[in-house]
Amino acid sequence: MGYDLEKKLVIAISSRALFNLEDENEIFENKGLDEYYKHQIEREDELIQKGTGFRLVKNLLKINEDFPEKQVEVIILSRNNAATSLRITKSIEKYELDIARSAWSGGSDIAKYLKPFKVDLFLSANEVDVQNSINEGIAAARILPYQEDKDSYSNQVKIAFDGDAVLFSEESEIIYKTQGLEAFLEYEKKNATNALKSGPFAQLLRLISSLQDKYPEEQTPIRTALITARNSPAHERVIRTLSQWGVRLDESFFLGGVDKYEVVEAFGADIFFDDQDVHLENTSKRTPSAKVPYHDNSILKKI
Repeated sequence: MGYDLEKKLVIAISSRALFNLEDENEIFENKGLDEYYKHQIEREDELIQKGTGFRLVKNLLKINEDFPEKQVEVIILSRNNAATSLRITKSIEKYELDIARSAWSGGSDIAKYLKPFKVDLFLSANEVDVQNSINEGIAAARILPYQEDKDSYSNQVKIAFDGDAVLFSEESEIIYKTQGLEAFLEYEKKNATNALKSGPFAQLLRLISSLQDKYPEEQTPIRTALITARNSPAHERVIRTLSQWGVRLDESFFLGGVDKYEVVEAFGADIFFDDQDVHLENTSKRTPSAKVPYHDNSILKKI
């Protein structure tokens, strides 16, 4: 019987999201593919510095130490080819990351491989790959550049989410952007007892919640937070929605327009997911952050 990925939390990550390959990417963009290949092959044994997603991956993989069978599977999905992959895989070995599976597409679209690998979350620095993944209905986000100035590793993974258009559907955000705040508040008050529809990251939250259930609450290795611009009275619908979904969020912050970056930093997030640049501009300077794009068919793309 083959190795079963169905029963695991599967995270796929590109090499440029896991490691700091911005200089190498600049070579690719300015000097072309051949120079990029040459650069990587010549530096095959040179350790690559940690990237934005490294801390999240390192902490997630620690969860497997508590179980005889893996609960978390991390897979490298990269546009590199097999020849240039050696520097990446050697760096993975040197950092002692338990990553055994990988796919190297040689420049072709990554998104088509996500479903065969049963991927629950895809992280990449490539905007096209992330957009294609969202269009395929898979939770995906574009990693933003972040320089880790210290080794922030712990026995608890901390993941922070925005609400509308991330955990929840974009219906309410569309009303806010097209009709204004008063119409939004009236709509939320009217629909307070009606659960919000699932957004692109709702299923990921459900999977994390099911993994949390394997532990006593005080010993859970994953801690989650909702950090949203909503405030009272629009918070009621969110609380009722999570209850109806039967999922757990450990911390919730209804900021009512207060800048998010200090709260995200205080929470100690290993990653923060949001759909708006206005929030990510500041959070990405202090916390690993990633942008969740709208589906190509979204009205928000046209606003």
